[in-house]
Amino acid sequence: MRHIGIDPATHTGFVAIGSNGRLAGWTEFVGKGDSAPARINMVLNEVYRHLKPDDDICIEGFAMEAKHDTNKVSSGFNWAARLAVDRRGSSFIVATPNQLKKFVNVSEWEGVPGSKVRLDGKAVKRRVMAAVESHWGDIPRTENIADAYVLARIAEAVYKVEWGKELENYPKYQQEVIMAIIDPAAVKKLKKESKANKRPRKPAAATSHTQIPGQGLLF
Repeated sequence: MRHIGIDPATHTGFVAIGSNGRLAGWTEFVGKGDSAPARINMVLNEVYRHLKPDDDICIEGFAMEAKHDTNKVSSGFNWAARLAVDRRGSSFIVATPNQLKKFVNVSEWEGVPGSKVRLDGKAVKRRVMAAVESHWGDIPRTENIADAYVLARIAEAVYKVEWGKELENYPKYQQEVIMAIIDPAAVKKLKKESKANKRPRKPAAATSHTQIPGQGLLF
């Protein structure tokens, strides 16, 4: 079995981690052709050609927060990756762009609270590349391969936890990503309860609940 990460875009990153936890291979598919459908179809065929029947796969989710044109173009390649996996007869999990960054403890923001500045996309991607090296020692040659590498590690972690590995063996930030994928409903419930517990309440007035003698109960 291999753990596969796919970062779908005009330049699609594809990374395979072996069952021994070591890098098995990585590459990048560049869509070529005279039209968008032709380029998307090429990426679909390349992803399909590189997949194996027993691969464990994680694909990056749709970039819903990206600019409209960027999201529209990347969505086509994202569907291409999904269709390639479906054609192979396999299944996959999805990690959102934010979960990808969180898994390697990368933030889009820089500075101190109250005056933080949001980094541009290129700066964030450079942080992800550096984080891959610091976490696992591998040095991806492109930003798309770096993203796909993290996705492959997410696939590996989710698989191992589902098959009995202790969640506590992973850093807290990775635990949150793993559980959000394995049991998103439970994670949402915990977050909702946490927010409710933190919500400040106004102290009740001294006489607000005092019954006046002779007054009937309303409820």
